[in-house]
Order: sequence, then structure tokens, then C-alpha cells
Amino acid sequence: VQLQASGGGVARPGGSLRLSCAASGSTLDEYAIGWFRQAPGKEREGISCMSTADGMTYYSDSVKGRFTITRDNAKNTVYLQMNNLKPEDTAVYYCAVSRTSIGSMDTGGYRYWGQGTLVTVSS
Repeated sequence: VQLQASGGGVARPGGSLRLSCAASGSTLDEYAIGWFRQAPGKEREGISCMSTADGMTYYSDSVKGRFTITRDNAKNTVYLQMNNLKPEDTAVYYCAVSRTSIGSMDTGGYRYWGQGTLVTVSS
């Protein structure tokens, strides 16, 4: 599976961006998907995931209520809508495909990773 992330850029605080993650080589509807981010000097953290087993979505406390993960199976693409962005959201964002149908925030549970897209939130 190859993942191509896009949509990063510069946004002002309070602004919005939508990240996309296009997959090739396999269909995304078989496995859970996740979005992670890594800020400079920090470890990669899970911020959102979607299980295929039950369709449930999960969010970290830091993004809950502001970010939304969705999937378009017809386009084999995953999205992360990010609203009300904050400076602390500045990071490289990665999409990933899980080893199973159950989503998690643990990086170890993911087998395939996109290349990352940089999001900068600054006034």
C-alpha cells in the first residue's frame, strides 16, 4: 500500500485546512486508518483513527471537537478536516493504514505510512 498525503500549508489561528491521504495498491476499506502528527522535538502522536470493524472514529483530547476524520471508499482516500486551528497544531501530519480493522492511536499498530505533510499555524 502506498499513501500520498497532501493538503498541508500555512493557516492562521482559527483557520481551517483539509488534509487528504490517497491510497494505492490496496483498498482502504479493509483496514483501520489513522492520522498522526509530529511536532519539532516531540514524539509522533496519534490524533484520530477510524475503525472499519464498526465504523467508529476516535480523537485525541487535543483535537476533539475541531478535527474530523472521514473516508471516501470510492476515491480510496482518507481526509482530516481541521477547523479552529491553533499554533500548537503546527506539525508534520501523517496518515497510516493499520495492520487490522481496529483503529488505535498507537503508532505500532500501523503498517503503512504516508510521507507526511507540514501544517503551520501562525499569525
